[in-house]
Amino acid sequence: MSDQGSFFQRDRSWHPPAFTPQYKTSVLRSPQFALLSLENTVSEMTGPHFGHSQLGPLDNDLIRNYMQTGEPIGQRIVVHGRVLDENAKPVPGVLLEFWQANAGGRYRHKKEAYLAPLDPNFGGCGRTITDEEGRYRFRTVKPGAYPWPNGVNDWRPAHIHFSIFGHAFTQRLITQMYFEGDPMIWQCPIVSTIPDRNAVERLVAALDRNNTLPMDALAYKFDIVLRGRRSTFFENRMEGN
Repeated sequence: MSDQGSFFQRDRSWHPPAFTPQYKTSVLRSPQFALLSLENTVSEMTGPHFGHSQLGPLDNDLIRNYMQTGEPIGQRIVVHGRVLDENAKPVPGVLLEFWQANAGGRYRHKKEAYLAPLDPNFGGCGRTITDEEGRYRFRTVKPGAYPWPNGVNDWRPAHIHFSIFGHAFTQRLITQMYFEGDPMIWQCPIVSTIPDRNAVERLVAALDRNNTLPMDALAYKFDIVLRGRRSTFFENRMEGN
């Protein structure tokens, strides 16, 4: 929080404008009137807790938590990092939820239209809670890229979605994590709406050889900063939720 007791405001220059025609759905979703600036209320700055005490033993293991006949197909990876507050202090007890496409680029969703096959052993979702040092960790398979009906030949780069439930409504945030070295990041119409290259790079997980599991899984490190000057770019509206 700031010295005044409220959360730091978001830096609007860090976020893309609401109207970004290259991202087709923004045309109808962008506001038609001037935005209003509101102070944080007590209810926004406190609670609630969303299922923080209801985790299963395999919730942070996407390789095993949906197994039917064997382990899922794909490159095995570990994703880890820390959740930090506005002052770069670790935030313990944060509920992280994550979901993704399978190794072929297909989601397990009834409205999924991509032709790639489903993996019967991969559900594509999980969750975990940060420890006392704000650390989190989960296993999964690296997701595949997939086409989407934005332009004639637009593809989303490989990514994992994150939902963060902090200690207040204003810390309920959603973002995406990309992978270091993927050239498709810089060709994505959604990514191109972000005006600051540094903001985009904060969405890119670094390959972390120090935490790779030999003969098992590569590791990627992705730290999440909730607010402040070094905040991770979030998909939420800038007022918070």
